[in-house]
Formats: sequence, C-alpha cells, structure tokens
Amino acid sequence: MGAMRREQGFTLVEIAIVLVIIGLLIGGVLKGQEMITNAKVSKVENDYKGITAAILAYQDRYGVMPGDDPAASTRFPGTWVAADNGNGNGVIQGGWNSTNNTQESRKIWKHLRGAGFIKGPVDGTAASYQQPSHAFGGLVGFEQGLYGLSGNVVVFGAVPGNIAQILEARGDDNNPSRGSVQAHATQTAYTITTNYDVAFRY
Repeated sequence: MGAMRREQGFTLVEIAIVLVIIGLLIGGVLKGQEMITNAKVSKVENDYKGITAAILAYQDRYGVMPGDDPAASTRFPGTWVAADNGNGNGVIQGGWNSTNNTQESRKIWKHLRGAGFIKGPVDGTAASYQQPSHAFGGLVGFEQGLYGLSGNVVVFGAVPGNIAQILEARGDDNNPSRGSVQAHATQTAYTITTNYDVAFRY
C-alpha cells in the first residue's frame, strides 16, 4: 500500500490571522485618510484666519484696504507701476475669481505681498496678483457684497461638498444659505444653495 498523501492548505487559525492583519491595514489606511482630511480642514480654517488678519493688519497700518490703496506703488520694495494702485474709494472692485490684474480684487494680493503679510513675488508678473490656493486645490479670493452680504467676503472656491459641510458645521449655523459661511455650487453664477451635495464643489 502506498503512503497517504497529506493535503496542503491553510488552517482556520491561519486564515483568521491573515484576515485580522488585513483588517488592521485597512483600518490604518482609513484612519490615515481621515487624519489627512482633518489636517486639510484645519489648514483651510487657519488660512481664513490668516488672510483676514492680514487684511485687517494692512488696514490698521496704512489706513486703507489692500487693493484699494492709492499709494501702494510707493510703499514697498519690488516692481511697482502706478496702475498697481487702487483708487482709494473704500470699495474693492472686481470679482473674487477675476484674472484681470487691473481689478482691485487682484491687486489686493500684490499689496499684501508687498507689505509682507503673505508670501509671494512682488514684481511685474501675473504671479504677484495671483490669488493663493487652499488645501483642497481651489483659489482663495476676495470680493465685496458677494451673496448680498454687506462688506468684505473671503471666498474659498472649489471646496468639496463633504468638506463644505464640515466647515459649515464648525464655523456657522449648518445652513449654507445664511450666516457667515455661505455656499453656491457654481463658479460663475452666485446662486445660493440650501443644502450641501457631496458630489459638488462649492
């Protein structure tokens, strides 16, 4: 009689150990993604505070709003022309996502860079006027009277819907159509939304 051949394979204990290890790895990856998202949300909140503080500090130091400063070209080192000055009327003209360097909503960034409140070049290139970007890749802009709000509005564009929900919950009243945090689902038409959709960017 020939010897009986043993079947090769994994025991239930070995399979259970492998499944536990896979579960721990998946849990670690998900936790890591959550930590990265939380860090990005905190960065957006800190960017908002930093930009707001920079604008207020500029206004306190020079008595005018950045972008609207009629003497900016004579205040700071770097490459400046008379066209970089604002008109001094107390209103920041231009859209938050404008690409026109002659608008005050673009000049504001060169003025803040010139004063040393934010990083970036102070020269004749478009990069001097370029809006900064936030942790989720969209632009940060500035506009007056947006959404019918009186005064100045700092805009964070192209924020994912799930992140917009978090920012709303942490900073306002959970209603995207009112309060100090408001949202719209397009980059051109300022249509206020009444709830957040995670499939959209705001």
